[in-house]
Amino acid sequence: MANKPTDESTPEELDSDAIEKSSDDQQSQSDAPEEAKGQSEAEEGQPDAADSSAQEDSSEELTKVKDQLLRTVAEMENVRRRAQRDVENAHKFAVEKLLSDLLPVVDSLEKAEEAAKTTDNADSMAEGISLSLKLFVSILEKSGIAIVDPLGEPFDPQLHEAMAMVPNPDAEPNSVMDVMQRGYTLNGRLVRAAKVVVVKGE
Repeated sequence: MANKPTDESTPEELDSDAIEKSSDDQQSQSDAPEEAKGQSEAEEGQPDAADSSAQEDSSEELTKVKDQLLRTVAEMENVRRRAQRDVENAHKFAVEKLLSDLLPVVDSLEKAEEAAKTTDNADSMAEGISLSLKLFVSILEKSGIAIVDPLGEPFDPQLHEAMAMVPNPDAEPNSVMDVMQRGYTLNGRLVRAAKVVVVKGE
């Protein structure tokens, strides 16, 4: 009987094939971590760049917010100061209209005093009018009102109203030689200018 041919390989051939296969598997396994590591490093680099950009944007936004806040605080302080100044002016000049209405009363008392002094046996009347006038003026002064009576002083267009200019060799040029009507100020603000006669210069 003839022997059947067999496909069985020799032990040496099997061992060689197994070694080569094992070597290929190990090489593939060793290459896989290296590829994974490279991919991981590439992925880690991208978040770092994104974080840096986000931090820069946040810093710029914070700077803008701080600047806007400072501007707002400064504007609020300006508004507060203006409001405070308006309130102070309202307190100082609240009686300005009342003063304008009362000034003719003072003028009338002054004229009555002058007339009483020129009348015979009218000393008592003149004294009474004088006392009334002094009392009234004292009340005005307590309210911040000051009298502008510039007789003999240099003419000041901010406080005086020149009604006439008259030559006078015995007086300084451009000085007040006569006060026709006294002026008044309220807390330093002119309410009525003094009507005066000014010495005419040469």
